[in-house]
Amino acid sequence: MASPAEPDGFVTLDKEHNEALARLVERDPTANVFITSHLEASRGLSPSYEGGEVIGIFAGGELVSACWAGVNLVPIGVSAADGAALGTHLGQSGRKFSSIFGPAEAVLAIWSTLQQFSPEPFDVRPTQPLLAITGHPLVEPAAGLRFTREDELDVIVPACAAMFEEEVGYSPFVGGGEHYRRRVASLVRRQASLADFDDDGQVIFKAELGTVSRTTVQIQGVWMNPAYRGQGLSASYLAAVVLAAQRRAPVVSLYVNSFNTRALAAYNTVGFREVGTFATVLL
Repeated sequence: MASPAEPDGFVTLDKEHNEALARLVERDPTANVFITSHLEASRGLSPSYEGGEVIGIFAGGELVSACWAGVNLVPIGVSAADGAALGTHLGQSGRKFSSIFGPAEAVLAIWSTLQQFSPEPFDVRPTQPLLAITGHPLVEPAAGLRFTREDELDVIVPACAAMFEEEVGYSPFVGGGEHYRRRVASLVRRQASLADFDDDGQVIFKAELGTVSRTTVQIQGVWMNPAYRGQGLSASYLAAVVLAAQRRAPVVSLYVNSFNTRALAAYNTVGFREVGTFATVLL
């Protein structure tokens, strides 16, 4: 078997590379939904592309992999060898990033060299099963789940913040909460925020349609109010989220920490199946 071609170097992609990048992304549209959603929203690359850039890796004149480089790093088809070289390239540039997430091999390869130029990470999560479902969920959906309204922002923001703190380990309100509130408000306006409420108006369950492309919706922010945990409600709520997401794209996906066995069991009950492995480095 021939060895892969040595990379020619790193190139910031522009609109001339749209077709090549689209072909690369289409090799795994579920794993690459983050970049696909950006490309669809902006109709391809442009010089002022969405607050970041896409760095391409070429070999023999062909685009073989790429990486979104903005606040976060998101690899696209990056091999272990190219990831290590890319991590060095980014580290030497002096740029700082908040996280790296995506296919595990690529993320960990980038981090293997980028860490020499970075502060101690807040957390490294090397194994996060990437799950997906097509077709109808295997359980009946919860009837009460619906899109949240702007007049419910004062209730949904604390629930989102509680989920964030449980997941990441610190409050999203550190340094002021207005930016986070605007982010949640944007999800609500775009009908990407789903929740059910109890008789006192408190959130029972919530989730977001975080990243959406023509083929895939990636769910994020799944959270059950602690007062309602252990009652067997999660699967039916997740089924309702799946049905809402499938009105926008046929594949519904998410990634979850491997140690979150309760969540994995619920996703399995609904009909999600593992299609890959992600990793995340929080900086």
